[in-house]
Amino acid sequence: MLEKPIKKWFVHNSRLSVAPMMDWTDRHCRYFHRLMSQHTLLYTEMVTAPAVLHGDRDRLLHFDPAEQPVALQLGGSDPAQLAQATRIAADLGYAEVNLNCGCPSDRVQSGSFGAVLMENAPLVADCVAAMRAATDVPVTVKCRIGVDDQDPAVVLPDFIARVSSAGVDRLSIHARKAWLQGLSPKENRDVPPLDYDLVLAMKGLFPHLHLSVNGGITTLDQAVAFLDRGMDGVMIGRAAYHTPADILLDADARIFGGGLSRTAEDVVHLMIPYIESHLAEGGRLGQITRHMLGLFQGRPGARGWRRHLSEQAHADGAGPQVVLDALDHVTRLAA
Repeated sequence: MLEKPIKKWFVHNSRLSVAPMMDWTDRHCRYFHRLMSQHTLLYTEMVTAPAVLHGDRDRLLHFDPAEQPVALQLGGSDPAQLAQATRIAADLGYAEVNLNCGCPSDRVQSGSFGAVLMENAPLVADCVAAMRAATDVPVTVKCRIGVDDQDPAVVLPDFIARVSSAGVDRLSIHARKAWLQGLSPKENRDVPPLDYDLVLAMKGLFPHLHLSVNGGITTLDQAVAFLDRGMDGVMIGRAAYHTPADILLDADARIFGGGLSRTAEDVVHLMIPYIESHLAEGGRLGQITRHMLGLFQGRPGARGWRRHLSEQAHADGAGPQVVLDALDHVTRLAA
């Protein structure tokens, strides 16, 4: 096996990551999240390898350097296409390229990638070997513990062994099966039971690999507990999106031992120049503020904040003052 050492930043930043989420973790979301945590590893939405090769790369792949460290998640099952897309991602400056082996949507299944790849570990090994040969940027995999009637206790260690033999030294494991027959993508995020013990057991079987646990983790307390139990990293999805302040504002101190120390109000004010720049380029306010709705979740004034942004951000000519007016709903009650 051709080995490449895990880079130091890679070990550090991937102790906590925000999961790639379709329609959610776009560049505006990532910029917003980065203002709350200096160190947390951020992921793009999944982009298919053919889209990278033939689509609008500026729209699909553009990111602000301030988002770093940021990883591109690719979807695909053709080794040559994935290698080309990986090379492009590396040239654009992405810090990592991740192969999606966990998405259960019908569209992904029909394209023979995503969670259905759990049924073809040799193909995944070929894919990641080609990706690694294309660049020195870390290549990683995000997977489920199995699909449909597979026995995860058998399938998962075999999958990890085959992928790691192709040179991948980090995987993020969603601790649920994906039911490709009978459950919707939404149901696949909640209905299959979580098996954290199996994921923890994989760290015992593969101590040389960097393994992150994903699925159903909603607090930093849970993240710290998994790290204390030996996991190398924790990946948080919906909670980091819907209640970002609860997850990210304390992440640098609790997970990384230091970094940013900001309030949610600080983050709002720091977003204003970014919003102004986006509007000057012809963008619309709502494209950014939709990611900010949960910033004050659980605090007095949170409902007024959400309502004001929801009602005003999509109006013609809406600008930064809409955001500052929404913030007044929170600051008046905090005074």
